[in-house]
Amino acid sequence: MKILIPTAKEMNLEREVVDSAPLSDNSRAVLAALRAYSSHELAQLYKVSPEKAQQEYKNIEKLAKGQAASYPALYLFDGLMYRHIKRDNLTAAEEDYLRQHILITSSLYGVIPALSPISPHRLDFMVKLQVAGQSLKKFWQKPYAQAVAGEDWLLSLLSSEFETVFPKAIRDKMIRVKFLEEKAGVLKVHSTISKKARGQFLTALMEKNITSLEQMKQLEFTGFFYRPDLSSETELVFVKKK
Repeated sequence: MKILIPTAKEMNLEREVVDSAPLSDNSRAVLAALRAYSSHELAQLYKVSPEKAQQEYKNIEKLAKGQAASYPALYLFDGLMYRHIKRDNLTAAEEDYLRQHILITSSLYGVIPALSPISPHRLDFMVKLQVAGQSLKKFWQKPYAQAVAGEDWLLSLLSSEFETVFPKAIRDKMIRVKFLEEKAGVLKVHSTISKKARGQFLTALMEKNITSLEQMKQLEFTGFFYRPDLSSETELVFVKKK
């Protein structure tokens, strides 16, 4: 079983630095495409302020020259979902679970193990970058598929931005998870609650060493419980009462 999670824009550079790893050919191709842009052009490409574009320009140059600091991916990203994943004081079994089951989907590095060393960057699939004459999504489609080839099924905690990089044959193998809040008898989807719940759900899977769908259906965590009446063969629904 592999669990797919997305990257995040927020990063924590206070984490422990680790040894870097060589970039793949695909990552070098993306980096080369980015290096063709000036700082001013990056601001337009990323739709960010000149200050943020200048920082990203520096990140790209450091990475290209082998001077960028590296961090384990799971610890570098610090978005809302990541902040609700247990990442400190892990047991040996929990760290082994991370290594075996969790994959992070990146627009610069591809599909990588959770603890892979990576460097700070803000690229995502919403950026309209062309690599080898293709969009980022099209460029990564084959490598993404190859990264999970042979898996009977995948647990997706991805947004559509990342999920649609995979070809349909792979998406058909995905089991999605939805988190709802029940308030006064009404079920609602809330972005903030969903992001937090993804991290809490992942923590529960890791702590209980869960590797099957049937085990997942028995989970109760931070007030969420499985609702079979709302679920389907391709989607697990968990509800939390307000």
